[in-house]
Amino acid sequence: MQTNKIGHIIGSVARTLLALTFLFSGFVKAVDPLGTVYKIEDYLKAFGGFFTDLLPLAELAAIGLIMAECVLGVCMLLNIRTQWTSWLSLAFYLFMTPLTLWIALTNPVSDCGCFGDALVLTNWQTFWKNIVLLSLVIILLVCRKAIPGTFGWKTELAVALLAAAASFGLMEYTWRHLPLMDFRPYKVGNNIPALMEIPEGAEPDVYETTLIYEKDGRRQSFTLDNYPKGDPSWTFVDQRSVLVKKGYEAPIHDFEILTMDYEDITYDILESEEPVTLVIMYDLKKADRKQAAKAFRLFEESTSLPFRAEIGSFYFLTGSGEDDIYAFGEELGWDEETIQATFCTCDPVTLKTIVRANPGIVVLQSGTIIAKHNLRQL
Repeated sequence: MQTNKIGHIIGSVARTLLALTFLFSGFVKAVDPLGTVYKIEDYLKAFGGFFTDLLPLAELAAIGLIMAECVLGVCMLLNIRTQWTSWLSLAFYLFMTPLTLWIALTNPVSDCGCFGDALVLTNWQTFWKNIVLLSLVIILLVCRKAIPGTFGWKTELAVALLAAAASFGLMEYTWRHLPLMDFRPYKVGNNIPALMEIPEGAEPDVYETTLIYEKDGRRQSFTLDNYPKGDPSWTFVDQRSVLVKKGYEAPIHDFEILTMDYEDITYDILESEEPVTLVIMYDLKKADRKQAAKAFRLFEESTSLPFRAEIGSFYFLTGSGEDDIYAFGEELGWDEETIQATFCTCDPVTLKTIVRANPGIVVLQSGTIIAKHNLRQL
């Protein structure tokens, strides 16, 4: 009897910790499902080969993963079918743990994305996190028979279906609008120039530089302190730099806007005292044509002074190439001069980070983000 009681306590603690982890992971992904899609796409591209053919399935995979985490979390928390959920959790972590070990060793992407942008972990932190959670699953499996069920099967089925519907509904709403919680540095109210600054005294990246010289057919490596400077008998061959210590990195470090003529207008936009409206389409091939046409009409109608005063300057930002830009503009009836005057380019990863919509609208004033919209909202 005492053994069953101890097993019940230990199993319940393990079950609760696993449930909270699943719920947190599922929720922060559900409020930003596009972020999960982008992360899965990053992995598939990094794996290469056959996996790149699976890119069209990234959206479906993200939906399935988020719903699975939310349903498992709710069922574990409410002690619904603990034996089933513990075996499902074991299968999940027996797959994820070796995968995250391989990712930690090869580092195909910089962070796992397991908790979205709410809590960014390194690949090694993710692996050790999965080791801990796998241990909890094993404990739960050992103690599962000491944890009796709480509800009848009809109630359990209703709760599971409700959890699945709620998670899907949250994703659908967010998809059509914008994330309910913005964990990225480009949220409304943030000042971009301030987040680009490096504080005084912050440590920079530390690199170890190796210089390779050749003499009499023999190559030798030198450091910056002992290389044969001024010795003509040595011939420079190559230089290699390796990051040995990561320094301070500003929250925003890759924000740069170029015109079609490759003119950098980043600070012209950030220092503008009047509003600047940016219509963001990180990939023109994937942009919703109907919504893009709406953005073009918005631009054309803004020539009247009252409306222009509200939106200020107007730019279209994309990460697509020049050919795609001209083809896209011509498809919507714009001439070459208008396309060159309106379209600008920016890194597509940055654009996907700024706004989770394609197209999306961001309004800046003096470098501060004063509004963000999914174009479907307008």
